[in-house]
Amino acid sequence: MTPDSKLLIVVSLAFLPALSVRADGPFEPPDVKGVGIEQQLNGQVPVDTAFRDEAGNSVPLRKYLNGKPVVLAPVYYTCPMLCSEVLNGTASSLKPVKFDVGKEFNVVTISIDPKDTPGLAMSKKKMMMARYGRHGADLGWHFLTGDKENIDAVAKAVGWRYTYDPRSGQYAHASAIMLLTPEGKVSRYFYGIEYSAKDIQFGIMDASQNKIGSLNDQIALYCYHYDRATGKYGVAVMRLVRLAGLLTIALIGGFIIVAVRREGDKKV
Repeated sequence: MTPDSKLLIVVSLAFLPALSVRADGPFEPPDVKGVGIEQQLNGQVPVDTAFRDEAGNSVPLRKYLNGKPVVLAPVYYTCPMLCSEVLNGTASSLKPVKFDVGKEFNVVTISIDPKDTPGLAMSKKKMMMARYGRHGADLGWHFLTGDKENIDAVAKAVGWRYTYDPRSGQYAHASAIMLLTPEGKVSRYFYGIEYSAKDIQFGIMDASQNKIGSLNDQIALYCYHYDRATGKYGVAVMRLVRLAGLLTIALIGGFIIVAVRREGDKKV
């Protein structure tokens, strides 16, 4: 199955509840033309766009790029199926990650529906805080609403194409989350509704320009490379060979130094 066919299946899931009640006429599939993701790696997100936070305050997007990478999750809060799966998958995938939301990185959820309210945003936030379950996450995971102009500006910047279907009253969209650098540039894409904790952890380290993570983390990241087609990290064989070679040289060098010192002690 190709990535495109997987994408269309995921998109179609959002319409199952609406289509199941259309028994009064012929089946009409939702219009998903133009829906999808066009990667904009290293593209700049408009950080001065204004949104409303869960309390209804007007805030610029740059407020959440306060020197930390950001996981960006575009959804809408009245979505009957797919968006909840994206958010649940995000929370579940972040649990095993060694970094904490609100400390090493932030999460920003933006509704694509201009009719969504801060009240709906707050309800979603409470559910996700309970699911993620780490203390202090409420200070780093934000649920925003806004007008169509600013929503579209962010969606366009990350290449996340969606459309409104008037027959069902729902939005057709793909399912994915993105990683932004502290400057608001697109760093990584993760597709589907379930995400690898390893991939997200490596992605956060990449987005931070290697400012996050221990030496062991950095060595592990060196041995993997990001595949933009799949949104996953895989073993970089040549890097692994180089690392093994360096370790072998270091061990041989250490053995020689120890041997020379012992020989010198014998002469004394």
